[in-house]
Amino acid sequence: MREQYIKIHNLSVAKELADFVKNELLLDTNVDPDEFWKGFDKVVHELAPKNKKLLEIRETLQQEIDLWHKKNRDHQIDYNKYKNFLEEIGYLKKEGEDFKIATKNLDEEISNIAGPQLVVPIMNSRYTLNAANARWVSLYDSLYGSNIIESEESGSEKYDPLRGQEVIKYTRNFLNKYFPINDLDWKDITGLAVNNKKLTIYKENKEYNLSDLEKFIGHRGDAAKPNAIILKNNNLHLEIIINPRAFSAARDAAGISDIIVESAVSTICDHEDSVAAVDAEDKVTCYRNWLGLMKGDLKSIFEKNGKELERKLNPDRSYTSLNGEKLKLHGRSLLLVRNVGHLMTNPAITLNDGSEVPEGIMDAFITSTACIHDLKRKGNSRKGSIYIVKPKMHGPEETEFANLIFTKVEEVLKLKKNTIKCGIMDEERRTSSNLKECIRTLKDRVFFINTGFLDRTGDEMHTSMEAGPMIKKGEMKESKWIKAYEDNNVDIGLKCGFSGVAQIGKGMWAMPDKMKEMMEQKIGHVNAGANCAWVPSPTAAALHVMHYHEVNVFEKQKAILKREPSKLSDLLTIPIADRPNWSIDEINTEISNSAQTILGYVVRWIDQGIGCSKVPDINDIGLMEDRATLRISSQHIANWLHHGLCSNRQVLEILKKMAKVVDKQNKDDPNYESMSPEYDKSIAFKAACELIFHGKSQPSGYTEPLLHLNRLIKKS
Repeated sequence: MREQYIKIHNLSVAKELADFVKNELLLDTNVDPDEFWKGFDKVVHELAPKNKKLLEIRETLQQEIDLWHKKNRDHQIDYNKYKNFLEEIGYLKKEGEDFKIATKNLDEEISNIAGPQLVVPIMNSRYTLNAANARWVSLYDSLYGSNIIESEESGSEKYDPLRGQEVIKYTRNFLNKYFPINDLDWKDITGLAVNNKKLTIYKENKEYNLSDLEKFIGHRGDAAKPNAIILKNNNLHLEIIINPRAFSAARDAAGISDIIVESAVSTICDHEDSVAAVDAEDKVTCYRNWLGLMKGDLKSIFEKNGKELERKLNPDRSYTSLNGEKLKLHGRSLLLVRNVGHLMTNPAITLNDGSEVPEGIMDAFITSTACIHDLKRKGNSRKGSIYIVKPKMHGPEETEFANLIFTKVEEVLKLKKNTIKCGIMDEERRTSSNLKECIRTLKDRVFFINTGFLDRTGDEMHTSMEAGPMIKKGEMKESKWIKAYEDNNVDIGLKCGFSGVAQIGKGMWAMPDKMKEMMEQKIGHVNAGANCAWVPSPTAAALHVMHYHEVNVFEKQKAILKREPSKLSDLLTIPIADRPNWSIDEINTEISNSAQTILGYVVRWIDQGIGCSKVPDINDIGLMEDRATLRISSQHIANWLHHGLCSNRQVLEILKKMAKVVDKQNKDDPNYESMSPEYDKSIAFKAACELIFHGKSQPSGYTEPLLHLNRLIKKS
């Protein structure tokens, strides 16, 4: 369908977007539509050339680096020569004096509460509401539905009472660890009551107390027979539900029917890597969902098991405090919004020269305007802040440009300076290498830094494409640069005063069905000093939060401050394979794994507009995939092709073979379109091939340009 455009000042705006702005976005904001567009018009025409110049700098630096590696390919890289070269071309910046960030008006979820962070595609209202409501999640349900509890009925719809008892046993051990009772095990209690401002725990007629009385916060219902008890540890709450009539309490002497844990403390509502938004229609869907969250009226009506259900935002949770006063706890995850980076443009608006609008500038204006509704009602940020996570920025010039964008938005919308806070995604090599200076440019706005292994690896490979063939993907996590990268992010954040002020985050657990493995491994993120880490689902959030009960992150950060900082020389160590002598079978296996992942993701992105989904890998293990996983896989094969480890024909044959595998894995999806056997008629298959065979020439190795192009072709 061809877009209809409306001329507004020097802009051509898709009618669907113009109508949304006038009739929905600006309604009840006191922002005049003409003033909005006049300000937007002025700012975007001022900033678009600056945006373009920054992208040209990326390309110039990449050309310089490519040339240097070509000249030095036959020699072992001398770190000092390499570092001097990067400084000469402006890739590495001189580090300035120490400083502390000065961000004000941050909510307690950012500053004082360490816990899981969800990332959810804003395009899907149902998933978005589930994520927003994942502030409070049933630990019983999360354990019962995961592979942490092993039983014969695992995965069955039939309730298994033995499995249920294992869940209860697990939760009692959890309570014993972090909310111990003097001289009593939680499994032996027979009752709970509130007497004289403290929690009384019974075994028969004998009374007991918590070892730490301050962990009891309040209750709901009658004090003598409460229906809920609220406890607190490491700034995280949990609610013990008492309902003797519930089937889950049938064999519980105290009548405990569930444990509700404070789980996803914050959620990133994503307009970027996890969505497929390529035009005005898609962008309005995303913007409308974000507006609904900020107004508090977003709803999703859907059918499940033959029943029509409605999902909406949960209310706050009410209790009676120790002093008998009303106590309210926030009922929803603190919502952050991820805009797109500086690279992409979008046809939703065209400028006076006919070029498409820089999408990141459009996002900044519209997502911030939606937040005006929340600034009035304080349903999300009680401190009056707007939280924008900004991805894919390369170095201090680009973070400074983000600061300029937000300043201009505040001026047009008449917001107080620094109302808009900025999260820095540390996922590009030039940002990692200059992280302190990147933070400095946003020191009055920054609320978040985090590491993203997948995008960071993709950029690592693209930046050093000419240095030589890269090691296998599975070996990347053991390479020298990745440890330095993960440590450096925390070291710099703590040095710049993030502890107790802003979030230091770590990346995603990609296997939503492997919760037992997550519980064994993701404690590493907490021990690394991260006060938030990404999880793929509300269930994962409820389970991962137990790690934050185990470890006081803020105390851990104090210890980390005393360690030896990571080395820049390690961070800049390129993960090339030293004289690889892999067999044909090894090479084919590696390419097959990547090709299958690429096809499994791309076919849903192009054909169905699904930007994030659980994609079965070559071994049928479901992995959460988004554009970051696509970037690393496509860049890896492109690198091996460039260095002659494989041929175009060889890779194409593997892609065709893997397309058949992916087709078979999706045979039960009624909306799925097969790629085989008529590969030349599949736009998705064509797009996957282009991502690999043109991978070296893609800007920074990003997948968006080719995905957007082919999705637009598919939609037309």
